[in-house]
Amino acid sequence: MITVLRNGTYRALFFAQVIALVGTGLLTVALGLLAFEIAGDAAGSVLGTALTIKMVAYVGVAPLVAALVDRLPKKAVLVGADAVRLAIAFTLPFVQDTWQIYVLVFVLQSASATFTPAFQSLIPSVLPDPQQYTRALALSRLAYDLDSILSPVIAAALLAVISYNNLFVGTAVGFAASATLVLIARLPAHVPDASTGTFWERLPTGLRVFARTPSLRFLMAANVVVAAGTAIVLVNSVVYTKGVFDLDDTALALALGAYGVGSLIIALNVPWIVDRIGVLCAMSIGAWTLVSGLIAAIAMTIIATTTGEGWWMLLATWALLGASTSLINTPSSRLLADASTPANRNLVYTAQFALSHGCFLVSYPIAGWPGVIGLPIAASALLGFAIVGVTALAVLYKPAGTVVTTL
Repeated sequence: MITVLRNGTYRALFFAQVIALVGTGLLTVALGLLAFEIAGDAAGSVLGTALTIKMVAYVGVAPLVAALVDRLPKKAVLVGADAVRLAIAFTLPFVQDTWQIYVLVFVLQSASATFTPAFQSLIPSVLPDPQQYTRALALSRLAYDLDSILSPVIAAALLAVISYNNLFVGTAVGFAASATLVLIARLPAHVPDASTGTFWERLPTGLRVFARTPSLRFLMAANVVVAAGTAIVLVNSVVYTKGVFDLDDTALALALGAYGVGSLIIALNVPWIVDRIGVLCAMSIGAWTLVSGLIAAIAMTIIATTTGEGWWMLLATWALLGASTSLINTPSSRLLADASTPANRNLVYTAQFALSHGCFLVSYPIAGWPGVIGLPIAASALLGFAIVGVTALAVLYKPAGTVVTTL
């Protein structure tokens, strides 16, 4: 997998991604502490609103900004987005009220919604060989999973010697380093395409490609399955560990760690899996495995809520959900690369970014229902949501001649 790092351009971009991820991880911890300082016991409500704003930026702002900057050189777009995130990170320590958090989070996440699709759409041009690109995707997934485990540890170590406000400085340093690495990277030449049309003509391009391309309709169905499996872990892990099993904060870290370990194991093996069975088959197996994981989650939930037992079953279920999610997500960008052209690639990647996060706008509220309808019913509702996705995925699965590029 690490052989792709021999490519100097990709190496610079990869480490830019890793450093920015660490900075974002520190920001997550610092933002939670800032919210608690300002809002006290209402911090959870503040963070919930901030996360909703994040999703709105991802779903609503990303396509608009992508259409605006589509004709600009990728380096200018990436560095500009990092510069905005850097400025916001330096501003956050001076926040005095919750509305200021909301405004700054919106701007920050809008910049991230600009950076991420542009970054992802650049990699196929840097690594045009499909096998090398698959390895880069696996390495990127590995970076995400390791960051989710290591960033809280780094933040905890720093908080032992500095105040939480200084974590925002660490975030700013991460974005500055990311921008610097992008600046020194020798990116593919930007070739303006006169046929891309006006802003209003470019805006729906990504969605049009999704609608007309069978492999991307397959990917949209897979997004639904992923959203269901991810939501139960990210939203309800704290409910299970502290509310059901009555365990401490360490247990929450273990639960999330189990999910990350499952994802890591698959990410390390995705290149050879895809080489042997193909992208669509791998993603289909991942989707059905995720449905099995949600069935196991329902059984675990019923046992846990009636007997108080089942902690080890939760860890095993979370690991299974992490593995299946990784088997769907890691190779999925191959479909985007194959179904797009250099002229529309950024818009197609942005469409996937917005559509996939749009699925979370449905699954997150479902996962958040336990306080009203109970954990077993919430888990069952997520299973139903996943079954809708996997059924559509089964209908759309065509192992031979799957990619049709249309504009």
